[in-house]
Amino acid sequence: MGRAFEFRKERKFKRWGNMSKVFTRLGREITMAAKTGGSDPNTNSKLRLLIHNARAENMPKDNVERAIKRAFEKDTSEYKEVIFEGYAPHGVAIVIEAATDNNQRTVANIRSYFNKYNGTLGTQGMLDFIFERKCRFTIAKKTGIDLEELELELIDYDADEIFEEDDTILIYANFQSFGPLQKHLEENGFEIKDFKFERIPNDMKTLSDDQKAEVEKLLDRIEEDDDVTGVFHNMM
Repeated sequence: MGRAFEFRKERKFKRWGNMSKVFTRLGREITMAAKTGGSDPNTNSKLRLLIHNARAENMPKDNVERAIKRAFEKDTSEYKEVIFEGYAPHGVAIVIEAATDNNQRTVANIRSYFNKYNGTLGTQGMLDFIFERKCRFTIAKKTGIDLEELELELIDYDADEIFEEDDTILIYANFQSFGPLQKHLEENGFEIKDFKFERIPNDMKTLSDDQKAEVEKLLDRIEEDDDVTGVFHNMM
């Protein structure tokens, strides 16, 4: 097992607070994908994957369609993705992904969280040496599938880590390979249950319980922000 497995095991995954927040964040991701790649999921692979995610979360079809239409409305012309990077207390590195139609508001909010909880907001790119970007596919197990054979099959698509989790298989690959990898999985009859872009840390910070509790106050506040779509850190 490699770094992605250890990251998956150690990271504290939290479901978004309630269903409305789930739909809000999925809707923003769908809007951004449609804006950059077009409204047709047949030709926009990222949009197609996000629709998979929406179905997995039982997001109503009408919500998905509204999110796609919103990408082409006049008031979303300034809607964009932004990245924030900084340090929590005790040297824990944090990368935040957000989608916003008001960058000043989002910047002010994120800065206030770092200030309130003794963190330091830095500049974009400062943590590139700590985090490696990956795409992650969760697929349903197929009868008689062999993980080693599957790994050999997917090595041409930059898949570098594959492991089982419950009744699914997780595949991690270079984030730039998500399109060809998605196409291969779909053409070969694999059921894609979920898809994410993740940032895998190559250096994990081990903290005491009290230190973890201090960092988690900042993480919790960031995750509550409606503009935030992803939060990654290197705390064990």
